[in-house]
Amino acid sequence: MPGRSVWSLTPQQSIEAECARRGRPAVVDGCAKLIVGEPVDESLIRALGGPGADKFFDGAQHDDLYWFRVWGARGLLWAWEESATPAILAALEDESWRVREMGLKVIARHLLGDALEAAAALRDDSVLRVREAARRAVVLLTQAGA
Repeated sequence: MPGRSVWSLTPQQSIEAECARRGRPAVVDGCAKLIVGEPVDESLIRALGGPGADKFFDGAQHDDLYWFRVWGARGLLWAWEESATPAILAALEDESWRVREMGLKVIARHLLGDALEAAAALRDDSVLRVREAARRAVVLLTQAGA
């Protein structure tokens, strides 16, 4: 997208551009690594997080690094390969509700039948948004016969 600032891109556009630059397998691998807490290069984090990522590179301590895991999961909404299944299943057990919610969105989008049982269990999560995402994922997976 010539002439467009990276910050004017939607998350989907930014991830697609990163796939074009690095290759889809590398982006998927990086997203999976972020979800499970493994290090990735700063440029991938910036591509996945957009303008919100800037604050994490200011040299200060941050107590909200769960955003890296959220962004990793969000990346898998738009760049998916089966190799990321273990990471997205791990997202469903994350301490941060935002990571669990995003993991459920990925499962629903890509109809990951292997995650049906784990998604069903989150219908009783303590966070309403996670419960709603779990219900949606279960409905979509069931309708798809997953």
